[in-house]
Amino acid sequence: MATFTSSLPDELLLKLAQVAKELKMPKNKLIEKALELYLLEIEKAQYANSFRRAAKDSETLQIAEEGMADYFKMLQEFDEE
Repeated sequence: MATFTSSLPDELLLKLAQVAKELKMPKNKLIEKALELYLLEIEKAQYANSFRRAAKDSETLQIAEEGMADYFKMLQEFDEE
């Protein structure tokens, strides 16, 4: 595991110390967990944005519609069996 050194505003560091004490958790573990959650939220937002961009792209929409048509056809054939 690598070591990382950083500076934090005094107020944030005080809040970190308080929460770490309340949770009986080392500050570095609390920071690690918070960063993991934050990075996951960023990843989710990027994923959602990619869908928003794709929804505005006519070529992507056409491909999706063709795929749905094929899927619908497969469902109809399955029902006929």
